[in-house]
Amino acid sequence: MKVLAIGASTSSASINRQLALHAASLVPGAEVTDLDLRTLEAPMFSVDLEEQDGIPEAAQRFLDTIRAHDAIVISLAEHNGSYSAAFKNLYDWTSRIEYRLWSDKPMLLLATSPGERGASGVLALAGTLFPRMGAEVRATFSLPSFQDHFADGKITDSEMAADLAAAASKLAAS
Repeated sequence: MKVLAIGASTSSASINRQLALHAASLVPGAEVTDLDLRTLEAPMFSVDLEEQDGIPEAAQRFLDTIRAHDAIVISLAEHNGSYSAAFKNLYDWTSRIEYRLWSDKPMLLLATSPGERGASGVLALAGTLFPRMGAEVRATFSLPSFQDHFADGKITDSEMAADLAAAASKLAAS
């Protein structure tokens, strides 16, 4: 199973990218691709810009990458209760090519943050919106207080680790 791991942040030390990669590695039989959002830069979405210059190549590459995989693990950074600006911008551009941009792929939807809520606001938002845009959300998982519960590439709390492993297993189930 080809699994696309996305940390929906442009931070070079993204905690969401770390969580997405860890979760993807837990999917039985996964061949994991790490998608670094920093490689998909696009100008700020504008209908005027779209009419003038067309859709940026980064949006087509994002869509092509999604389509080339069997499943998606995405961990969302929460910025003021919503998606990071870079992810939202890429998402907006890509939806202009294909509204159901998640291409009916099974998805493990994650979020984490340094705080106790674990980016639960953006997780709830995506849980409502992503299925309308072609995601088959098989499981969700929020990791609160990232620095307290994640070290050496894995979750240190055994109960939370078991919950994530169960969620990853649901992604592989047909």
